[in-house]
Amino acid sequence: MIALRVAGTGSFLPEREITNEDLSRTLDTSDEWIRSRTGIQRRYVLGPHDPPADMGVAAAQAALDRAGLPPDALDLLIVATNVPEEIIPGTAPFIAEGLGLPHEPPFFDIKAGCAGFVFGVAVAGAMMENGLADNALVVGIEALSRFVDWEDRKTCVLFGDGAGAVVLQKENGDRGILGISIHGDATKRDLLRIPAGGVRLPASPETVKNKKHFLEMKGRGVYQSAVQMMERATVEAAQRAGISLSDIDWLLPHQANLRIIEALVKRLGFPRERVLVNIERVANTSTASIPILLDEAVRDGMIREGHILALTAFGAGACYGTVILRW
Repeated sequence: MIALRVAGTGSFLPEREITNEDLSRTLDTSDEWIRSRTGIQRRYVLGPHDPPADMGVAAAQAALDRAGLPPDALDLLIVATNVPEEIIPGTAPFIAEGLGLPHEPPFFDIKAGCAGFVFGVAVAGAMMENGLADNALVVGIEALSRFVDWEDRKTCVLFGDGAGAVVLQKENGDRGILGISIHGDATKRDLLRIPAGGVRLPASPETVKNKKHFLEMKGRGVYQSAVQMMERATVEAAQRAGISLSDIDWLLPHQANLRIIEALVKRLGFPRERVLVNIERVANTSTASIPILLDEAVRDGMIREGHILALTAFGAGACYGTVILRW
């Protein structure tokens, strides 16, 4: 077991709210159509001139404040995101700059689809266990509203922007990461993707014209894979933790789609009342979904010391995994 505690949580959502009714004015859709298929009622999106990294800085600063730590106490910063602030150098340096880190701790991005935050916590825990950090900050941040086609109802209704963060601290005791299961299945890498903008298909007038810089998704394949993969990872992580699924107090699944969450819960045989969900209010915020959900539950007093949590996610790649920890 990796002995650490989540010393602080934080989250940030943009001010601009877009409801299903708003979308129905420009798309062939309705509130009932979106809610019945996704569970989503509204989402928050960045303004066109707002720097995305500011969301990560705000969430990170809130987590540091709740941990009672100044930024210069950090030994490690890991940022999970799908679309970085800039292709080079990514997003982590922008958040480090925004926090004013003067002592040059290591920082880097992780890209593991919507599972990036789970992977980030796993990597941070391993680095802390090996003596590379005592205080780590893991941030999940996403501004996918800028990479969805707002004329495509299959994708644009699903996503919202936001950021969430946790501060991890080493400590003696029985709190911390109990079990980890992380995997990737490259045969499913085309389920979720933005085809253009990388070195395989660089940006050009043709890629822009053909909308190749927008998110593409194969919905049925995502549904089938997400449920099976999160089930496998959760069962495996529980086995590695030496616990049964019934020992888990709270399941925090990636907020991709309410149907996916409900199918996962059914396959696991897990009590629905112990599953945390906020997708109806914030939509799918990708790498930010679990830390936003976690921060809300902590501030609401639902998660208390000694509780066992399972954080599970699936994302592009296809990357998937579960981290089980004792609060």
